[in-house]
Amino acid sequence: MHASKPTVWPLLWVPTGYFTMALGYVMLTSVTAIMFKNLGMDNGKAAEYSSLLILAYTIKPLFAPFVEMYRTKKFFVLCAQTMLGLGFIGIALVMALPNYMTILMALFWAMSFVGATQDIASDGVYVTSLDSRAQSLYCGIQSLSWNVGPIVAAGGMVYLSGWLHVNMFHHDAAVFGPDWIESWRIIFFLVGGLTVLMALWHARFMPDGARAENTPASVRAVGHFLADSFVTLFQKRGVWRMIAFAFLFRLSIGFLEKIGPFFMVDPAAKGGLGLSNEKLGVIYGTYGLAAVLLGSLLGGWYVAKKGLKPTLFVLCCAVNIPNVTFLIMAIYLPTNLYLITAGVMIEKFFYGFGAVGFMIYLMQQLAPGKYTTTHYAFGTGIMGLCGLVTGAVSGHLQVSMGYVSYFIFVMVATIPSFIATWCAPFYIDEAASDDPKGVQAVPA
Repeated sequence: MHASKPTVWPLLWVPTGYFTMALGYVMLTSVTAIMFKNLGMDNGKAAEYSSLLILAYTIKPLFAPFVEMYRTKKFFVLCAQTMLGLGFIGIALVMALPNYMTILMALFWAMSFVGATQDIASDGVYVTSLDSRAQSLYCGIQSLSWNVGPIVAAGGMVYLSGWLHVNMFHHDAAVFGPDWIESWRIIFFLVGGLTVLMALWHARFMPDGARAENTPASVRAVGHFLADSFVTLFQKRGVWRMIAFAFLFRLSIGFLEKIGPFFMVDPAAKGGLGLSNEKLGVIYGTYGLAAVLLGSLLGGWYVAKKGLKPTLFVLCCAVNIPNVTFLIMAIYLPTNLYLITAGVMIEKFFYGFGAVGFMIYLMQQLAPGKYTTTHYAFGTGIMGLCGLVTGAVSGHLQVSMGYVSYFIFVMVATIPSFIATWCAPFYIDEAASDDPKGVQAVPA
């Protein structure tokens, strides 16, 4: 496979492409948890329902060949972003109906598969339009831009939901129930409109992306394509250690993704900090944003200067160790917003710093070969599986254990991630030729 030559400056489409990807993913798989909790669900059900939407992102390698097969990767990006935008607008309309939850979950389920398709196509544009050096150069920007999506969604949109709930609709922020529907409808209208605008932007500035070798010419050929892509994947030396790394590196993130915000908004009587949606949004959307942006930039610079192999374990430490801040806050239950903000900033900074290593490893070690897009999708699918498994059980575990014991459990559960990172294999030279043909899968 040859890299396509990007027709426009990558900074015109890499940041917006990964921001839009993350915005849809986080709205579907994380912000929905806050919405469900606002609507009156307990922590166990809210975390489980939102985590089930990760399934499509986990199995996306199974339909990745269709992205290789038809039209261009850009075409799939534009279609997926347009459908997601209209889907979010549809969610807002459905929430006005009585007994809307069944239809709502069906729409969310369908949209998760559209979002997974957007991920496949967007990653495909990135890895086939940029050579290996450009991938490393822009990986910090890519990671930073992806991290802006969660901050905007889980910070800005959550803040706005609380502000609307209190100031426009004049409801009590401490009471969860159906009164929250009105404010969340506006949020979904806004996210839908923003996603459609991003599709229009990418129609102008995103390159098409290159097609993989041996792209299937018919639906019947897809089966052979999938079989060959999986065979070549599992022929790579050390592939099981790569898979273990992909699953375990983000283990603590999966356990905290739903429970962290729940901890912030639950009252002190339940072991939480009792923050409103507005305060939660300000902390995550302002200070958390600044911390994750700085961490992503410094992480990209650190990897570019030192190389991925000698820094990967340090990056794993950066992702996992700062999670102790949640345990400290659960023990002392601070009421001072400055202390709470400082804890969030520490966790977000080191998450942004360390997450760069995960993406670069998948691109440079797991993905290269004849089926780069499909193999990269497999790696991010393993990441999704981690989020699905940990997210689905996290709420039920927290309810049964309480916040302090749960955060201790999270710290202990991260030990396998250090082992997997220490044992992660490196078979492809980081300084490989700019020509992706020189970066091939290494057979057993």
